[in-house]
Amino acid sequence: MPASDTKVKRIFITGTAGFIGYHLAELLLAQGAQVQGYDGMTDYYDVSLKHRRHARLRRHPGFAATEAMLEDAAALDAAIDSFAPDVIVHLAAQAGVRYSIDNPRAYIDANIIGSFNVMEAARRNHVQHLLMASTSSVYGANTDMPYAETDKADTQMSFYAATKKATEAMGHAFAHLHGLPTTMFRFFTVYGPWGRPDMAYFKFTEAILAGRPIDIYNNGEMWRDFTYVADLVRGISLLIDAVPQRPASPAEIEPGDSLSPVAPFRIVNIGNSEKVRLMDFIAAIETALGRKAAYNFMPMQQGDVPATWADASLLQRLTGYKPHTGVGQGIGAFVAWYLEEFARSQT
Repeated sequence: MPASDTKVKRIFITGTAGFIGYHLAELLLAQGAQVQGYDGMTDYYDVSLKHRRHARLRRHPGFAATEAMLEDAAALDAAIDSFAPDVIVHLAAQAGVRYSIDNPRAYIDANIIGSFNVMEAARRNHVQHLLMASTSSVYGANTDMPYAETDKADTQMSFYAATKKATEAMGHAFAHLHGLPTTMFRFFTVYGPWGRPDMAYFKFTEAILAGRPIDIYNNGEMWRDFTYVADLVRGISLLIDAVPQRPASPAEIEPGDSLSPVAPFRIVNIGNSEKVRLMDFIAAIETALGRKAAYNFMPMQQGDVPATWADASLLQRLTGYKPHTGVGQGIGAFVAWYLEEFARSQT
């Protein structure tokens, strides 16, 4: 049965100074939830942007945050235990496919050890629902599209994706052993205002405005299921109430549902269900800026994949919601924010 907007009042979110965590916290606060944030404020990109996101969240009386690393189990436990959340949404991670080639240990520390610490705290606090972020990158070398949650996903192409797949496996084991209701959601190329400066659309915009060529990998033959951030966090907020239950038998699981036969555990894609060519995405940026880009075509980068495309029908079945924001509208909103908020802050 489709879930409604969450009625849960106490929600602990890791990564609230990050791109997605900031937007999710804003949405849940607007719905009346009490939100406790947690963020390590790492310097993977400009920390001042993270501080600005947290400063905006702190305007809400229902928000407070702890700034500490996921690997610091004592700090994490203290923050979660004192807040006593109904739900934990674990978004914090070391992100980036390319950076994982240069600094893989950062991914072990944040994505494996940090996620284990979150799971342990969720188990100890008997939360109603643990939701954790995964990525479309776990589909790896799969070529059958659109990607469905029930597809086998054992051929990850980057260390980042491998750590996320490991987190999924750990989450399933915890759900089975401890009866901890757990949902993993796989993101598909999220973009929008308050995004990360290391992301391609951010770099494209900066370069076009500066009159520099933009690097386009695989000679532009790339396709992505671009998902606007407001659509993504709307999906997450609705999944909070779609709590998985351990089935009495495998026969109870409907076709296309990724619900585990032995645990209260489910994987859900959140994507626009639309494969967009990279050059069309760039054209939307050019249109929003009113400027043409100079292109620097390059070969495929190591660890990357040529295409992603989500089957998000399970999300719609569980919540009644389907992401819908088109690339033109979403990029228009990003560029407006970039020119008004971000570029001005850099001068």
